[in-house]
Amino acid sequence: MALEAFFLPANPGQRFALLHWPDHACKLSGAVVFVPPFAEELNKSRRMVALQARAMAAAGYAVLQIDLLGCGDSSGDLVDASWEAWLDDVELACAWLQQRTRAPLWLWGHRTGCLLANEAANRMQCAVDLLFWQPVLVGKQYLQQFLRLKLAAELAGGDGKGVMEALRQQLRQGQPVEVAGYMLPAAVADGLEKAELLLPHRSGRVEWIEISSRHDAGLSPAAVARLTQWRAAGQEARGTVVNGPVFWQTSEISECNALLQASLLAMQQAPAT
Repeated sequence: MALEAFFLPANPGQRFALLHWPDHACKLSGAVVFVPPFAEELNKSRRMVALQARAMAAAGYAVLQIDLLGCGDSSGDLVDASWEAWLDDVELACAWLQQRTRAPLWLWGHRTGCLLANEAANRMQCAVDLLFWQPVLVGKQYLQQFLRLKLAAELAGGDGKGVMEALRQQLRQGQPVEVAGYMLPAAVADGLEKAELLLPHRSGRVEWIEISSRHDAGLSPAAVARLTQWRAAGQEARGTVVNGPVFWQTSEISECNALLQASLLAMQQAPAT
């Protein structure tokens, strides 16, 4: 497997990218673009994403990871970012990879990255398959939970009265807010609040994987409802649950080997007929 680190020209600036390329690339199994989650979930998931990208490359997939505007080693600060700019970055990564291979395109999202991946796929003209890791279904709910981190910190300091409304007011005025060490731009918050995991691009299929620390867990009721709705509308969509740590939330960096195996198995399954 070859690993290449480089910068993709973008507007504005450039985006840092990692390309995992199989050793035997004469017939690729697929071309994969990873769409990352947000804030601390991104940092906690880096180890698992690296392991999965290597496993995909070993199985014959070309995998491109990209740091979105204001994140990681890409241009700009987080306060410069917007939801639309991040969608542009996903489409930029897809176009770059498709210029190098005609292999079937996959968008692989984790958490809020699934919202971005799904929206980007629906804007594209080509067929796109989707791999979702523990997807966020409704961005508004996620944003509310994220803002509560600030509320919890203020309550711990005895100064929580009116914090949530003050944060909302700042965002409505176009001002960024600091939450858990991250500057949340109003343009990201606005896009996230409006985002929802709606019916995907019908030209591809969806592989939806959830992770649970319980050995007897099934898909969440929300996942079952969404997948049932999609299948009724003619979308090919499958759901899987694996046992392991919710690594994007653990205090220490952790791994979920069952997820690595389940993801590859899901991608390698033949489409339903």
